[in-house]
Amino acid sequence: MNARIVVVGSLNLDRTYSLGRLPREGESLHATGHEVASGGKGANQAVAASLLGADVRLVGAVGADAAGTLLLDAVAASGVDVTGVRRRPDGSTGEAVIFVDDDGQNLIVISPGANATVAADDVATVDADWVLSGFEIPDEAVIAAAHHAHAADARFVLNPSPFRLIPDALRHAVDVMVVNEHELVEALGAAVDSSSDAELQQARASLSVPQLVVTLGAAGAAAVSGSGVFRAPGRAVTAVDTSGAGDAFTGALVARLAAGDALEAATVFATQVGAHAATRPGTQSSYPTSAELDRWLQG
Repeated sequence: MNARIVVVGSLNLDRTYSLGRLPREGESLHATGHEVASGGKGANQAVAASLLGADVRLVGAVGADAAGTLLLDAVAASGVDVTGVRRRPDGSTGEAVIFVDDDGQNLIVISPGANATVAADDVATVDADWVLSGFEIPDEAVIAAAHHAHAADARFVLNPSPFRLIPDALRHAVDVMVVNEHELVEALGAAVDSSSDAELQQARASLSVPQLVVTLGAAGAAAVSGSGVFRAPGRAVTAVDTSGAGDAFTGALVARLAAGDALEAATVFATQVGAHAATRPGTQSSYPTSAELDRWLQG
């Protein structure tokens, strides 16, 4: 697969702490382990797509610090073109503090750092078939990504995570929106029964997007389009760490869409990649190559 994708998004240094259980309010716990690794939703999605064979370029920002160097080296080692990542001499690299319990569940706190400086001018023109962006960077950069995608006759995918109000400028600019169940409720401002095809169709219409993909955790994912609702079944796994699994899903989905798959087939594939990611610790370190995924599915 050789599909051209531009990801306009974040890069974070992930500091992951393992605990027997997640802390309660006001409680202090001792960690059983600590790791530092490359992360950030934009970088994660770019790495996931690249490892699966896609041709990916990442646009974003890091500080002129050791953390920025670590992130650029790690993402580039996964085959991603990082020439679009700016180094901010007066800023620090973004960081995420991640707590993971013995059941693989997590809590995440993000300090945006240089991600907050990504601007429309950083996006410039887009030479790609697909453009993917999300909400760990400012609205103006996301809007610019959508604008340049359409100017280049490319398709624009929005992953509005962590969720905030979707700007009006994006309302009719999104070709595919990818959300989890919580983000879908926030986007609609009302509860939705994800087991109901009719409610998912209404959700797509309310969001004014041609295609909507909703991740459903262990239940898989739903792909919603004008032709109906397709449900990709989940794969039963023993979760080790669910952090970054959603990014693995999104990167894999766009990689397959860019390779020419229909939305339904891409959603099935992405569900498998997301499940695989949950069986390993970390974010980017848990993402498979195509060969690794094949072996895992056959095992």
